[in-house]
Amino acid sequence: MVVTKRQNEILKFIVEEYVKTVKPVSSNTICKKLNCSSATIRNEMVLLEELGYLEKNHYASGRQPSEQGYKYYVENLMTPKDLTGEDMLKLQTIFHNQSLVLSDAIEKSLQLISEITNYTSVVLGKSSNENKLKKVEVLPLEDNRILLMLITDKGYVEYKNIYLPNTDIEEVIKTVNLINKMIVGTPISEINKKLEYDIKPIIGKYVKQHEMLYNAFYDAFSSFVNKTNDIHFAGKNNFLKQPEFNNIEKVKELLAKFDDAKIINEIEEQNNGVNVYIGKDSEISEDVSVVKTKYNYNGEEGTIAIIGPKRMEYERVVNLLNYIKENIDNQ
Repeated sequence: MVVTKRQNEILKFIVEEYVKTVKPVSSNTICKKLNCSSATIRNEMVLLEELGYLEKNHYASGRQPSEQGYKYYVENLMTPKDLTGEDMLKLQTIFHNQSLVLSDAIEKSLQLISEITNYTSVVLGKSSNENKLKKVEVLPLEDNRILLMLITDKGYVEYKNIYLPNTDIEEVIKTVNLINKMIVGTPISEINKKLEYDIKPIIGKYVKQHEMLYNAFYDAFSSFVNKTNDIHFAGKNNFLKQPEFNNIEKVKELLAKFDDAKIINEIEEQNNGVNVYIGKDSEISEDVSVVKTKYNYNGEEGTIAIIGPKRMEYERVVNLLNYIKENIDNQ
Protein backbone atom coordinates (compact mmCIF):
# COMPACT_ATOMS: atom_id res chain seq x y z
CA MET A 1 0.00 0.00 0.00
CA VAL A 2 1.52 3.29 -1.13
CA VAL A 3 0.78 6.24 1.14
CA THR A 4 1.89 9.69 0.03
CA LYS A 5 3.45 12.34 2.23
CA ARG A 6 0.20 14.34 2.23
CA GLN A 7 -1.85 11.27 3.13
CA ASN A 8 0.54 10.64 6.02
CA GLU A 9 0.03 14.21 7.22
CA ILE A 10 -3.75 13.87 6.98
CA LEU A 11 -3.85 10.50 8.75
CA LYS A 12 -1.53 11.74 11.52
CA PHE A 13 -3.69 14.80 12.05
CA ILE A 14 -6.92 12.77 12.11
CA VAL A 15 -5.56 10.26 14.66
CA GLU A 16 -4.24 12.96 17.01
CA GLU A 17 -7.35 15.12 16.67
CA TYR A 18 -9.69 12.18 17.26
CA VAL A 19 -7.71 11.10 20.34
CA LYS A 20 -8.22 14.60 21.80
CA THR A 21 -11.85 15.25 20.82
CA VAL A 22 -13.47 11.79 20.32
CA LYS A 23 -15.23 13.39 17.34
CA PRO A 24 -14.93 12.41 13.66
CA VAL A 25 -12.63 14.85 11.85
CA SER A 26 -14.06 16.81 8.92
CA SER A 27 -12.22 17.91 5.79
CA ASN A 28 -12.78 21.56 6.77
CA THR A 29 -10.88 21.03 10.04
CA ILE A 30 -7.96 19.50 8.12
CA CYS A 31 -7.98 22.33 5.54
CA LYS A 32 -7.32 24.88 8.26
CA LYS A 33 -4.36 22.83 9.49
CA LEU A 34 -2.74 21.82 6.17
CA ASN A 35 -3.80 24.77 4.02
CA CYS A 36 -5.26 22.63 1.20
CA SER A 37 -8.56 22.85 -0.62
CA SER A 38 -11.53 21.02 0.85
CA ALA A 39 -11.96 18.98 -2.34
CA THR A 40 -8.33 17.80 -2.21
CA ILE A 41 -8.66 16.75 1.40
CA ARG A 42 -11.92 14.89 0.75
CA ASN A 43 -10.33 12.94 -2.12
CA GLU A 44 -7.36 11.98 0.07
CA MET A 45 -9.69 10.91 2.89
CA VAL A 46 -11.61 8.67 0.49
CA LEU A 47 -8.34 7.05 -0.62
CA LEU A 48 -7.25 6.53 3.02
CA GLU A 49 -10.64 4.95 3.72
CA GLU A 50 -10.20 2.63 0.73
CA LEU A 51 -6.77 1.67 2.06
CA GLY A 52 -8.43 0.72 5.35
CA TYR A 53 -6.88 3.43 7.53
CA LEU A 54 -10.03 5.51 8.11
CA GLU A 55 -13.68 4.77 8.90
CA LYS A 56 -16.72 6.89 8.24
CA ASN A 57 -18.97 7.58 11.20
CA HIS A 58 -22.55 7.14 9.96
CA TYR A 59 -23.93 9.51 12.60
CA ALA A 60 -21.67 12.47 11.76
CA SER A 61 -19.67 13.91 8.92
CA GLY A 62 -15.97 13.29 8.89
CA ARG A 63 -13.72 10.27 9.45
CA GLN A 64 -12.09 8.52 12.37
CA PRO A 65 -9.13 6.11 12.50
CA SER A 66 -9.71 2.39 11.97
CA GLU A 67 -7.80 -0.25 13.89
CA GLN A 68 -5.46 -0.54 10.91
CA GLY A 69 -5.09 3.25 10.93
CA TYR A 70 -3.99 3.27 14.55
CA LYS A 71 -1.45 0.53 13.83
CA TYR A 72 -0.04 2.45 10.86
CA TYR A 73 0.14 5.59 13.00
CA VAL A 74 2.06 3.84 15.80
CA GLU A 75 4.47 2.13 13.39
CA ASN A 76 5.12 5.02 11.00
CA LEU A 77 3.79 8.40 12.12
CA MET A 78 4.02 8.64 15.89
CA THR A 79 6.64 11.09 17.09
CA PRO A 80 8.33 10.88 20.51
CA LYS A 81 6.67 13.10 23.07
CA ASP A 82 8.74 14.31 26.01
CA LEU A 83 7.35 13.81 29.49
CA THR A 84 6.01 16.96 31.06
CA GLY A 85 8.09 18.35 33.91
CA GLU A 86 5.25 17.53 36.30
CA ASP A 87 4.97 13.89 35.17
CA MET A 88 8.74 13.40 35.38
CA LEU A 89 8.98 14.99 38.83
CA LYS A 90 6.24 12.74 40.22
CA LEU A 91 7.90 9.60 38.83
CA GLN A 92 11.36 10.70 40.01
CA THR A 93 9.97 11.19 43.51
CA ILE A 94 8.82 7.55 43.54
CA PHE A 95 12.00 5.98 42.14
CA HIS A 96 14.32 8.15 44.23
CA ASN A 97 12.52 7.20 47.45
CA GLN A 98 15.10 4.95 49.10
CA SER A 99 12.54 3.58 51.57
CA LEU A 100 10.57 1.90 48.76
CA VAL A 101 11.52 -1.57 47.57
CA LEU A 102 11.35 -2.14 43.82
CA SER A 103 7.94 -3.83 43.75
CA ASP A 104 6.38 -0.94 45.67
CA ALA A 105 8.05 1.65 43.41
CA ILE A 106 6.63 -0.08 40.32
CA GLU A 107 3.14 -0.29 41.81
CA LYS A 108 3.16 3.36 42.89
CA SER A 109 4.41 4.51 39.48
CA LEU A 110 1.62 2.59 37.74
CA GLN A 111 -0.96 4.05 40.13
CA LEU A 112 0.35 7.47 39.15
CA ILE A 113 0.13 6.67 35.43
CA SER A 114 -3.46 5.52 35.85
CA GLU A 115 -4.29 8.79 37.59
CA ILE A 116 -2.70 11.06 34.98
CA THR A 117 -3.87 9.15 31.89
CA ASN A 118 -7.24 7.74 33.03
CA TYR A 119 -6.15 4.33 31.69
CA THR A 120 -5.83 1.01 33.51
CA SER A 121 -2.38 -0.24 34.50
CA VAL A 122 -1.26 -3.69 35.57
CA VAL A 123 1.97 -5.24 36.75
CA LEU A 124 2.62 -8.96 36.53
CA GLY A 125 5.55 -9.76 38.76
CA LYS A 126 7.07 -13.20 38.41
CA SER A 127 8.88 -14.50 41.46
CA SER A 128 12.31 -15.72 40.44
CA ASN A 129 13.55 -19.06 41.76
CA GLU A 130 16.64 -17.18 42.88
CA ASN A 131 14.66 -14.98 45.29
CA LYS A 132 15.83 -15.38 48.87
CA LEU A 133 14.10 -14.31 52.04
CA LYS A 134 15.58 -11.04 53.28
CA LYS A 135 13.29 -10.19 56.17
CA VAL A 136 9.92 -10.86 57.81
CA GLU A 137 8.07 -8.00 59.49
CA VAL A 138 4.70 -7.73 61.24
CA LEU A 139 2.40 -4.83 61.95
CA PRO A 140 -0.41 -5.19 64.53
CA LEU A 141 -3.88 -4.32 63.20
CA GLU A 142 -7.28 -4.13 64.86
CA ASP A 143 -9.65 -7.04 65.52
CA ASN A 144 -7.00 -9.70 66.26
CA ARG A 145 -5.27 -9.23 62.92
CA ILE A 146 -1.67 -8.66 61.92
CA LEU A 147 -0.13 -7.56 58.63
CA LEU A 148 2.69 -9.94 57.71
CA MET A 149 5.32 -8.64 55.26
CA LEU A 150 7.66 -11.06 53.49
CA ILE A 151 10.57 -9.23 51.81
CA THR A 152 13.01 -10.82 49.36
CA ASP A 153 16.54 -9.83 48.41
CA LYS A 154 15.24 -8.87 44.93
CA GLY A 155 13.00 -6.16 46.33
CA TYR A 156 9.77 -8.18 46.15
CA VAL A 157 7.27 -7.69 48.98
CA GLU A 158 4.30 -9.93 49.79
CA TYR A 159 1.66 -8.74 52.23
CA LYS A 160 -0.60 -11.10 54.17
CA ASN A 161 -3.44 -10.10 56.46
CA ILE A 162 -3.62 -12.83 59.13
CA TYR A 163 -6.35 -13.42 61.71
CA LEU A 164 -4.94 -14.56 65.07
CA PRO A 165 -7.65 -14.72 67.74
CA ASN A 166 -6.56 -14.35 71.39
CA THR A 167 -2.89 -14.11 70.50
CA ASP A 168 -0.35 -12.07 72.43
CA ILE A 169 1.56 -9.75 70.07
CA GLU A 170 4.74 -10.53 72.01
CA GLU A 171 4.34 -14.16 70.98
CA VAL A 172 4.01 -13.07 67.35
CA ILE A 173 7.20 -11.00 67.61
CA LYS A 174 9.09 -13.96 69.14
CA THR A 175 8.01 -16.10 66.19
CA VAL A 176 9.13 -13.46 63.68
CA ASN A 177 12.48 -13.07 65.43
CA LEU A 178 13.02 -16.83 65.34
CA ILE A 179 12.20 -16.99 61.62
CA ASN A 180 14.47 -14.03 60.84
CA LYS A 181 17.29 -15.59 62.82
CA MET A 182 17.07 -19.07 61.32
CA ILE A 183 15.81 -18.86 57.73
CA VAL A 184 16.75 -15.44 56.36
CA GLY A 185 18.83 -16.03 53.22
CA THR A 186 16.89 -19.17 52.32
CA PRO A 187 15.69 -19.48 48.69
CA ILE A 188 11.92 -18.94 48.54
CA SER A 189 11.35 -22.41 47.11
CA GLU A 190 13.01 -23.99 50.18
CA ILE A 191 11.30 -21.97 52.93
CA ASN A 192 8.58 -24.52 53.74
CA LYS A 193 11.19 -27.24 54.14
CA LYS A 194 13.17 -25.00 56.52
CA LEU A 195 10.04 -24.24 58.53
CA GLU A 196 9.18 -27.92 58.76
CA TYR A 197 12.62 -29.24 59.71
CA ASP A 198 14.33 -26.31 61.46
CA ILE A 199 11.63 -24.15 63.04
CA LYS A 200 8.86 -26.59 63.95
CA PRO A 201 10.98 -28.84 66.25
CA ILE A 202 12.17 -25.93 68.43
CA ILE A 203 9.50 -23.22 68.28
CA GLY A 204 7.79 -24.65 71.37
CA LYS A 205 10.84 -23.73 73.47
CA TYR A 206 10.45 -20.04 72.69
CA VAL A 207 6.76 -19.45 71.95
CA LYS A 208 3.81 -20.46 74.15
CA GLN A 209 1.17 -20.27 71.40
CA HIS A 210 3.52 -22.02 69.01
CA GLU A 211 1.05 -24.34 67.29
CA MET A 212 -1.35 -21.64 66.10
CA LEU A 213 1.46 -19.27 65.11
CA TYR A 214 3.48 -21.92 63.30
CA ASN A 215 0.44 -22.97 61.24
CA ALA A 216 -0.44 -19.35 60.40
CA PHE A 217 3.08 -18.51 59.23
CA TYR A 218 3.43 -21.81 57.36
CA ASP A 219 0.20 -21.12 55.42
CA ALA A 220 1.32 -17.55 54.64
CA PHE A 221 4.68 -18.71 53.28
CA SER A 222 3.01 -21.53 51.32
CA SER A 223 0.77 -19.10 49.41
CA PHE A 224 3.84 -16.97 48.66
CA VAL A 225 5.89 -19.91 47.38
CA ASN A 226 3.06 -21.27 45.24
CA LYS A 227 2.29 -17.95 43.58
CA THR A 228 3.67 -17.92 40.03
CA ASN A 229 2.51 -14.49 38.91
CA ASP A 230 1.69 -11.63 41.22
CA ILE A 231 -0.89 -9.36 39.58
CA HIS A 232 -1.62 -5.80 40.67
CA PHE A 233 -4.06 -3.42 38.98
CA ALA A 234 -4.45 0.32 39.21
CA GLY A 235 -7.41 2.22 37.77
CA LYS A 236 -9.49 -0.85 36.92
CA ASN A 237 -12.64 1.27 36.65
CA ASN A 238 -11.05 3.97 34.50
CA PHE A 239 -12.84 2.55 31.47
CA LEU A 240 -16.02 4.06 32.90
CA LYS A 241 -14.47 7.47 32.14
CA GLN A 242 -13.95 6.70 28.44
CA PRO A 243 -16.74 7.73 26.00
CA GLU A 244 -16.28 4.52 24.00
CA PHE A 245 -17.35 2.54 27.04
CA ASN A 246 -20.66 4.21 27.87
CA ASN A 247 -22.32 0.81 27.37
CA ILE A 248 -22.37 -0.71 30.85
CA GLU A 249 -22.54 -4.26 29.46
CA LYS A 250 -19.33 -3.68 27.52
CA VAL A 251 -17.64 -2.41 30.70
CA LYS A 252 -18.88 -5.41 32.72
CA GLU A 253 -17.52 -7.78 30.07
CA LEU A 254 -14.13 -6.06 30.17
CA LEU A 255 -13.92 -5.99 33.96
CA ALA A 256 -14.79 -9.69 34.05
CA LYS A 257 -11.75 -10.33 31.84
CA PHE A 258 -9.60 -8.34 34.27
CA ASP A 259 -10.70 -10.77 36.99
CA ASP A 260 -9.75 -13.79 34.89
CA ALA A 261 -6.17 -14.64 35.88
CA LYS A 262 -5.70 -16.83 32.80
CA ILE A 263 -6.53 -13.93 30.46
CA ILE A 264 -4.43 -11.43 32.39
CA ASN A 265 -1.44 -13.77 32.49
CA GLU A 266 -1.53 -13.69 28.68
CA ILE A 267 -0.46 -10.04 28.96
CA GLU A 268 3.02 -11.21 29.95
CA GLU A 269 5.48 -9.63 27.50
CA GLN A 270 8.10 -11.78 25.80
CA ASN A 271 9.71 -9.19 23.51
CA ASN A 272 12.21 -6.46 24.28
CA GLY A 273 11.39 -2.76 24.35
CA VAL A 274 8.02 -1.09 24.79
CA ASN A 275 5.44 -2.68 22.49
CA VAL A 276 1.96 -1.67 21.37
CA TYR A 277 -0.87 -4.15 20.74
CA ILE A 278 -4.04 -2.70 19.23
CA GLY A 279 -7.55 -4.15 19.12
CA LYS A 280 -7.55 -7.84 18.22
CA ASP A 281 -3.78 -8.01 18.83
CA SER A 282 -4.32 -7.07 22.49
CA GLU A 283 -5.72 -10.57 23.24
CA ILE A 284 -8.14 -8.92 25.69
CA SER A 285 -10.75 -7.15 23.57
CA GLU A 286 -10.97 -5.69 20.08
CA ASP A 287 -12.02 -2.43 21.76
CA VAL A 288 -8.77 -1.86 23.70
CA SER A 289 -5.06 -1.32 23.19
CA VAL A 290 -2.27 -2.58 25.44
CA VAL A 291 1.14 -0.92 25.69
CA LYS A 292 3.55 -3.09 27.65
CA THR A 293 7.15 -3.89 28.43
CA LYS A 294 9.04 -6.56 30.33
CA TYR A 295 11.58 -5.86 33.03
CA ASN A 296 14.32 -7.88 34.62
CA TYR A 297 16.06 -6.62 37.73
CA ASN A 298 18.59 -8.92 39.41
CA GLY A 299 16.64 -11.98 38.31
CA GLU A 300 13.25 -10.49 39.24
CA GLU A 301 11.16 -10.60 36.06
CA GLY A 302 7.79 -9.13 35.24
CA THR A 303 5.60 -7.18 32.84
CA ILE A 304 4.16 -3.71 33.20
CA ALA A 305 1.27 -2.73 30.94
CA ILE A 306 -1.14 0.12 30.28
CA ILE A 307 -4.60 -0.79 28.96
CA GLY A 308 -6.82 1.83 27.36
CA PRO A 309 -9.21 2.45 24.47
CA LYS A 310 -7.84 2.25 20.94
CA ARG A 311 -8.12 6.04 21.03
CA MET A 312 -5.08 6.17 23.28
CA GLU A 313 -2.36 8.82 23.68
CA TYR A 314 0.22 6.36 22.39
CA GLU A 315 3.20 8.76 22.39
CA ARG A 316 2.63 9.71 26.01
CA VAL A 317 2.05 6.17 27.26
CA VAL A 318 5.07 4.77 25.38
CA ASN A 319 7.29 7.48 26.89
CA LEU A 320 5.93 6.91 30.40
CA LEU A 321 6.64 3.18 30.17
CA ASN A 322 10.08 3.85 28.71
CA TYR A 323 10.85 6.09 31.66
CA ILE A 324 9.74 3.46 34.17
CA LYS A 325 11.70 0.72 32.37
CA GLU A 326 14.88 2.88 32.38
CA ASN A 327 14.50 3.56 36.09
CA ILE A 328 14.10 -0.16 36.86
CA ASP A 329 17.16 -0.98 34.73
CA ASN A 330 19.19 1.69 36.56
CA GLN A 331 18.23 0.64 40.09
